[in-house]
Amino acid sequence: MTIGQTALKTKAALAAAALLALPTLARAEAGTTYYERAFVVAADARCNLFAPHIDAALQAATAQARGAALRSGTGPSELAAAADRARARAATVSCSDPQLALVRARVDGAFAGWMRTPRMDFPGTRRTWTANRIRSATANWRLQQMSMVGASPVAFGYAGKGDAPDLTAVVSFVGRSRPYAARIVLRDPVRVQRPWLAGDGLAPVSARASLWATGVAPAEATLLAAERRTGEAWRFPAAVADALGRLDPRETFAVEFHFRDGSVATAKFEAGDFTAGRAFLAMGML
Repeated sequence: MTIGQTALKTKAALAAAALLALPTLARAEAGTTYYERAFVVAADARCNLFAPHIDAALQAATAQARGAALRSGTGPSELAAAADRARARAATVSCSDPQLALVRARVDGAFAGWMRTPRMDFPGTRRTWTANRIRSATANWRLQQMSMVGASPVAFGYAGKGDAPDLTAVVSFVGRSRPYAARIVLRDPVRVQRPWLAGDGLAPVSARASLWATGVAPAEATLLAAERRTGEAWRFPAAVADALGRLDPRETFAVEFHFRDGSVATAKFEAGDFTAGRAFLAMGML
């Protein structure tokens, strides 16, 4: 079966391609848009349609569409089925079909603006990831979400110099001793396979996994929250990114700071569109 034999379905794909550059999605169309973006991703994987930087942009947009669909009420199983249908449909398309070439041209045009975009916000239900692709000689945040523990600001995301930032939590504690260790806590998919959305979205202690920080150093001034003069930068292993990517965008994870008196300070974050923000950074620095 070729694209010419499924003209009506192809027209839907072409219409969706024109929407690929939109930063937010209307609630009613979120599931459909995810399906169409998944189709283009699958066609790209099969036919090698796009250059790497466009492929990264497409991955970001597809992850963003998935998050929007979940927040609009579409279930994970429905989205998995939609992705399966998209891959099956892409498998029937001839890579030389002229209408697929039209899809490619429209996607390239849609993402031309994304390629020149230095910053982008990825709003979630409660919090926002902010991505930054501007090259800098000093340390700065590439992907950041803000939280608080008591009166102390905490930022988490990718931070550092150059093109290889580290997963980092920066905290400026107010009026207390400094922690000796820090860790990320989040739902353990081995113990609980379904997203944990009860309460504030953070899985109970019995269902959590944890990943400890690998080091700490004084935070550079460019990474501190406004009006803060000092703080600590805790570095985390790359495996944290994959663990966050497996969460439902509506779930919560936390950074725990452990003190020698046995107390623990907890800053909560929303998984949100972390995967989309990470893919946006993969488009490269400007």
